[in-house]
Amino acid sequence: MTAPNNPLTTLGFINAGHFFTHLFMLLYATVILSFDGVMALSYGNLLSLALPGFILFGAGALPAGWLGDRWSARGMMAVFFFGAGLSSVATGLARSPGEIAAGLCAIGLFCSIYHPVGTAWLIRVARRRGRALGLNGVFGNMGIAFAATVAGSLATLIHWRAAFIVPGVLSILIGAGFLLMVRSERGASLDPSKKYGHQPVPAGMWRVFAVLAVTALLGGIVFQGTAVALPKLFDDRMGTIAETALGVGGLVTLVYALGSIAQVVVGFMMDRYPLKPMYLLLNVVQVPLLLLAMGYSGLPLLAAIQIMVFFSMGAVPLTDMLVAHYTPESWRGTAYGAKFVLGLGVSAVGVPMVGLMRDHTGGFSALLGTFAALIAVVAVAALFLPRGGPVSIAETAPTPTPGEAGLAAP
Repeated sequence: MTAPNNPLTTLGFINAGHFFTHLFMLLYATVILSFDGVMALSYGNLLSLALPGFILFGAGALPAGWLGDRWSARGMMAVFFFGAGLSSVATGLARSPGEIAAGLCAIGLFCSIYHPVGTAWLIRVARRRGRALGLNGVFGNMGIAFAATVAGSLATLIHWRAAFIVPGVLSILIGAGFLLMVRSERGASLDPSKKYGHQPVPAGMWRVFAVLAVTALLGGIVFQGTAVALPKLFDDRMGTIAETALGVGGLVTLVYALGSIAQVVVGFMMDRYPLKPMYLLLNVVQVPLLLLAMGYSGLPLLAAIQIMVFFSMGAVPLTDMLVAHYTPESWRGTAYGAKFVLGLGVSAVGVPMVGLMRDHTGGFSALLGTFAALIAVVAVAALFLPRGGPVSIAETAPTPTPGEAGLAAP
């Protein structure tokens, strides 16, 4: 029988998967800035090439989560690393807009595996779920942050094709390491006698799912729209502060790198304090910041966006904790899949929204105002969450057996 995995090794690869998922999905948003004179399409038309991939990024989450529950989380994660890597390399070799769109579709489909499968596996392995989700969120946030820098630097210093090929090769190599070092799913048993932390809480379950459906959809539109829009927004409004794709990428990286701090803070707080007040506060604060950003440029714009992204990033692990708290373990991958269909798939409407509103209005003020209205609705929906007490796994988890003791900490 295969020996149990070292849980820290498993969590390391799960976190690496989160980094590469968001890196792959946002490379193109910065690569576009290097297409002047290469492809005779407007910004909006170029950005629309990514829409099918973003739709598949969410739509594939439900079947991916189901396969992770019913077949193999390890197998699905291997498919993710290799499939996304090969798709990225293929996109870098594309010769036409149609081939680029096909490559982005493949990237979106393979990246759809990560969130339902990786998040459910993390919940099974980690004892302190809040801390583990917060740290995992940091890796995803770093993927968002470094997508702009990686794409901008490789496109500027080498060629736009390198922005896809280099990360693709790295993902394939990490996939090979994953298969060698994570040989089984032991330590993540579905046996109820071996679970850690809270059992599912039926009371208020359907109300939570209804609220999460609204918040995942509307919040997802803002989340994806913001990540896609920032490179062009900074290109338009930052003046001499960001004059090249590399400079724009550096600013986007700064915004999301600092924003990741919120996920660490919120991750620790989730193990100690009620979820509802935190979730409500994190959304309410974003509304005035988006409204202020409508009329700002230069450093004031950067400050408003930075603080808004900080609170937006802090809200992400909270939604994952709510799903974990209210879903039976044997269906958790499927539940995450359903959540991400809305949060990443249907909400992909935010991607063409960015390009269309930019092309038709000549700026981003209308888009930022729309995002503020959507987040206001999310805040109102959060009021309907049931009152939740502390969800500290450390306080409620049973004492692990000697063979399972390694699972005690992420």
